[in-house]
Amino acid sequence: MAEFRVAILGSTGRGDYGHGLDSIWQKFSNCEVVAVADPDEPGRKRAQERTGAARAYGDYRELLERERPQITAICPRWVDQHRDMVLACAEVGSHMYLEKPFCRTLGEADEMVRACEMRHLKLAVAHISRWSPQLDQVRRLIEGGEIGEVLEIRARGKEDSRGGGEDFWVLGTHVLDLMRALGGEPEQCYAELFHQGQRVRGEHVREGNEGLGPLAGDRVDAMYRFRGGVTGYFSSRKGAGGNPNRFGLRVLGSQGMIEHTSGYGNPAWLLKDARWAGPGGPDVGWQPISSQGLGRPETLTATGYDGGNPAAALDLMDAIRRDRQPRCSMYEARGAVELVLAAFESHVQGGPVQLPLQTLDNALSRLRR
Repeated sequence: MAEFRVAILGSTGRGDYGHGLDSIWQKFSNCEVVAVADPDEPGRKRAQERTGAARAYGDYRELLERERPQITAICPRWVDQHRDMVLACAEVGSHMYLEKPFCRTLGEADEMVRACEMRHLKLAVAHISRWSPQLDQVRRLIEGGEIGEVLEIRARGKEDSRGGGEDFWVLGTHVLDLMRALGGEPEQCYAELFHQGQRVRGEHVREGNEGLGPLAGDRVDAMYRFRGGVTGYFSSRKGAGGNPNRFGLRVLGSQGMIEHTSGYGNPAWLLKDARWAGPGGPDVGWQPISSQGLGRPETLTATGYDGGNPAAALDLMDAIRRDRQPRCSMYEARGAVELVLAAFESHVQGGPVQLPLQTLDNALSRLRR
């Protein structure tokens, strides 16, 4: 028998199967895909064929009750489904691999965390940069003093047509999670949201796409203070991304900087120059950081979600065996959500807010009343 019985939850037309969270499990000899659930019949049939699932269900609750999987892949991108799916999985004692973002509010996050804690379950969230070997190398270089004292971290979203509030939620959580990985625990946030050049007001708030909840702004500017003295910045403006975009972050130190592109196995670079410009001007003097280290050839054969999802799944299985937390656990994912909601809270309050946040809702819901 397989070591892990795996179930897959999808939702065709409402987040589908995320970024390939469904297609990795049949690649592992120690996993058996026992069932897939999807309320859409054509989508369910396609998913069963694609994943090799033994059975298919229209109702994920029926699947969980009948199959009692050891691991469940919660795949839909639409975040309004995450809380209910996680609680249902926890009820039957299933560990989970969940599409990002984690959830819509800290109230939902705390329910999800408590449900998993009560049953000693592991939950990994698909911020795939957390599993990237480049992130490990970047940490080693920073800890080794290669860029001197870390002064600030600058991050941007993709800044495409979703730029601003939506970019902040659906893509920004990737780089906010990276910011937390490198900056540590945040203690303060100050942020503003803008809509067509005006500071966001109640009439600008709408229901966001993909079940995000109250949302506003085609421009977001957020600043974070971290306990170790580092300042972090996140910004996104609609349509400002360009090609290639700036989706990722830069760690600026007293003696140089590191650029880290969001994703698994994606490029990172080191610049040893206190001016942050390079000896010959911009874009000169950068050294590549591969999975093997500074200036070494890259050996990874799979990048992006093709490499990140399998790495996350293997880590989750090891976390279950060893009774430890996955590299991007529910606690880390909650932290990324808190950075988004702290920015909304700061905007509504009109000043800095302290972290951890004491409010558990989305402040934009209060602004539009």
